[in-house]
Formats: sequence, C-alpha cells, structure tokens
Amino acid sequence: MPSPLGKTHDFIIMKRALDQAKKALAHNEVPIGAVVTNEHGKVIGTGYNKVEALHTQAAHAEVRALVKAASKQNDWRLEKCWIYVTVQPCAMCMALIRLSRCAGLIYGAESPLFGYHLVDNDNAHSLYQKDIMHTESGVAAEEAVMLMKQFFKEKREKS
Repeated sequence: MPSPLGKTHDFIIMKRALDQAKKALAHNEVPIGAVVTNEHGKVIGTGYNKVEALHTQAAHAEVRALVKAASKQNDWRLEKCWIYVTVQPCAMCMALIRLSRCAGLIYGAESPLFGYHLVDNDNAHSLYQKDIMHTESGVAAEEAVMLMKQFFKEKREKS
C-alpha cells in the first residue's frame, strides 16, 4: 500500500533518502539513507549511516532519521509519520520504527542477509495491540542496489 500521498510522492521522498545514502557512501559508510515525513508529507527527519564514524551500531540511518523527526515533532510518538529507507531495515531498526509508532514504512532494496523479513516475522515482533503498519518495498530499488554494489565492490578492491 502506498502512502496516503501517493506513489509519485513516495518516489520523490525515496530520492531524498537516496541522496542521504550517497552521503554515507562518500564517507565510506554502508550507503543507506532514511527520511521521515509527517502526515502532510513534509520531511521532518533525515539520516544516513554513520556507524563507522561514530563507532556504534546505533548510528544506522533509520535511527538517526527517527531521532531527528522526534526532536522536530517534540514527541517520540510518530503515529502519522512515514519512514522511507533505501534498504530493508534490520531487526533493530524495525523495532525502533514500530516503537516510534510510524504509520508506514517504504523501502527500496531487499536485504536478504540483514533485513528484517516483515512477512516471516510479523506476528513474532508485534509490539502493540494496534501494531498495524503499512509497508511497501521496491520503490527506487534499482538505484539503492547500485549504491550497495558500488560500496562493496570498492571494499573488495581495497582489500
């Protein structure tokens, strides 16, 4: 299900998430970017991976974008907000997205190794009685995959 503002809007916001991923790539981080929008589609939080720079697993793109959005909203409950991520979130980020009570998640590329597989684990990871979050995958996935391939190709060439 696309966000209430439609597929064109989703694609535009995902492009902003891809811009964040490119920042991560430029800083030699895994190129993942995230953007949080409010119910009107306005960007209220952005983030890109800074795990290596900050020496913490908690510096994932999703975490950074959610923290900024909560600060902007002056509320950790992001109930009518949507998060856009270039690559399928891991279990840690998925839990934080759900704990933040986001209305929806839209991501680009699948992550077979580290992605939280929503369909397989949905019941096992339900946090609230009203834990109904809309999800969609595949938005601008090709560009997200290309950034990931570029990053890991460069890593292999350096070793």
